[in-house]
Amino acid sequence: MQDVVLALLAKEPSHGYELRARLQEALGPLRDALNAGQVYVTLTRLEKAGMVTAEHVGQADRPDRKVYALTAEGQQRVRTWLADVSWSRPTEFHLKLIAAAAARLADPVEIVDLQRRELLRRLADAQRAALTEPEGAASTLLLEGVVLRLEADLRWLDACAHYWETR
Repeated sequence: MQDVVLALLAKEPSHGYELRARLQEALGPLRDALNAGQVYVTLTRLEKAGMVTAEHVGQADRPDRKVYALTAEGQQRVRTWLADVSWSRPTEFHLKLIAAAAARLADPVEIVDLQRRELLRRLADAQRAALTEPEGAASTLLLEGVVLRLEADLRWLDACAHYWETR
């Protein structure tokens, strides 16, 4: 969540409510999985870590709002995150694409291509490992599961690339 919030802040300084709304929009029907307070807890942690700064902005008829902006350290972390090809969950990767496109940090298609190359490398490794297992070994079931998951993730990346190529 921290990296997503930082990337969304790369577009422009924002207050927590704006960030939460942008995350909910990006998640679509999965938005209910986002805890309403999670964004604010994340912003507090990022501020303590020196990744963001907060400025109190007065409003005429309401309490002041905290507007958050990236520090140089926060900007570096965003660049590192965008280049990271570790594969956790499609939801996180989807948010990476949304944040990168919204802030014009990187071309989403290039991010998809980088991730595809990494998953293809992992797929080849898993297939090679499966070939070295003795016939009938129970471990081949595990490797088959890894291969099937990677193949499904690669198909999903194809769909992501198609979406971003047509935008």
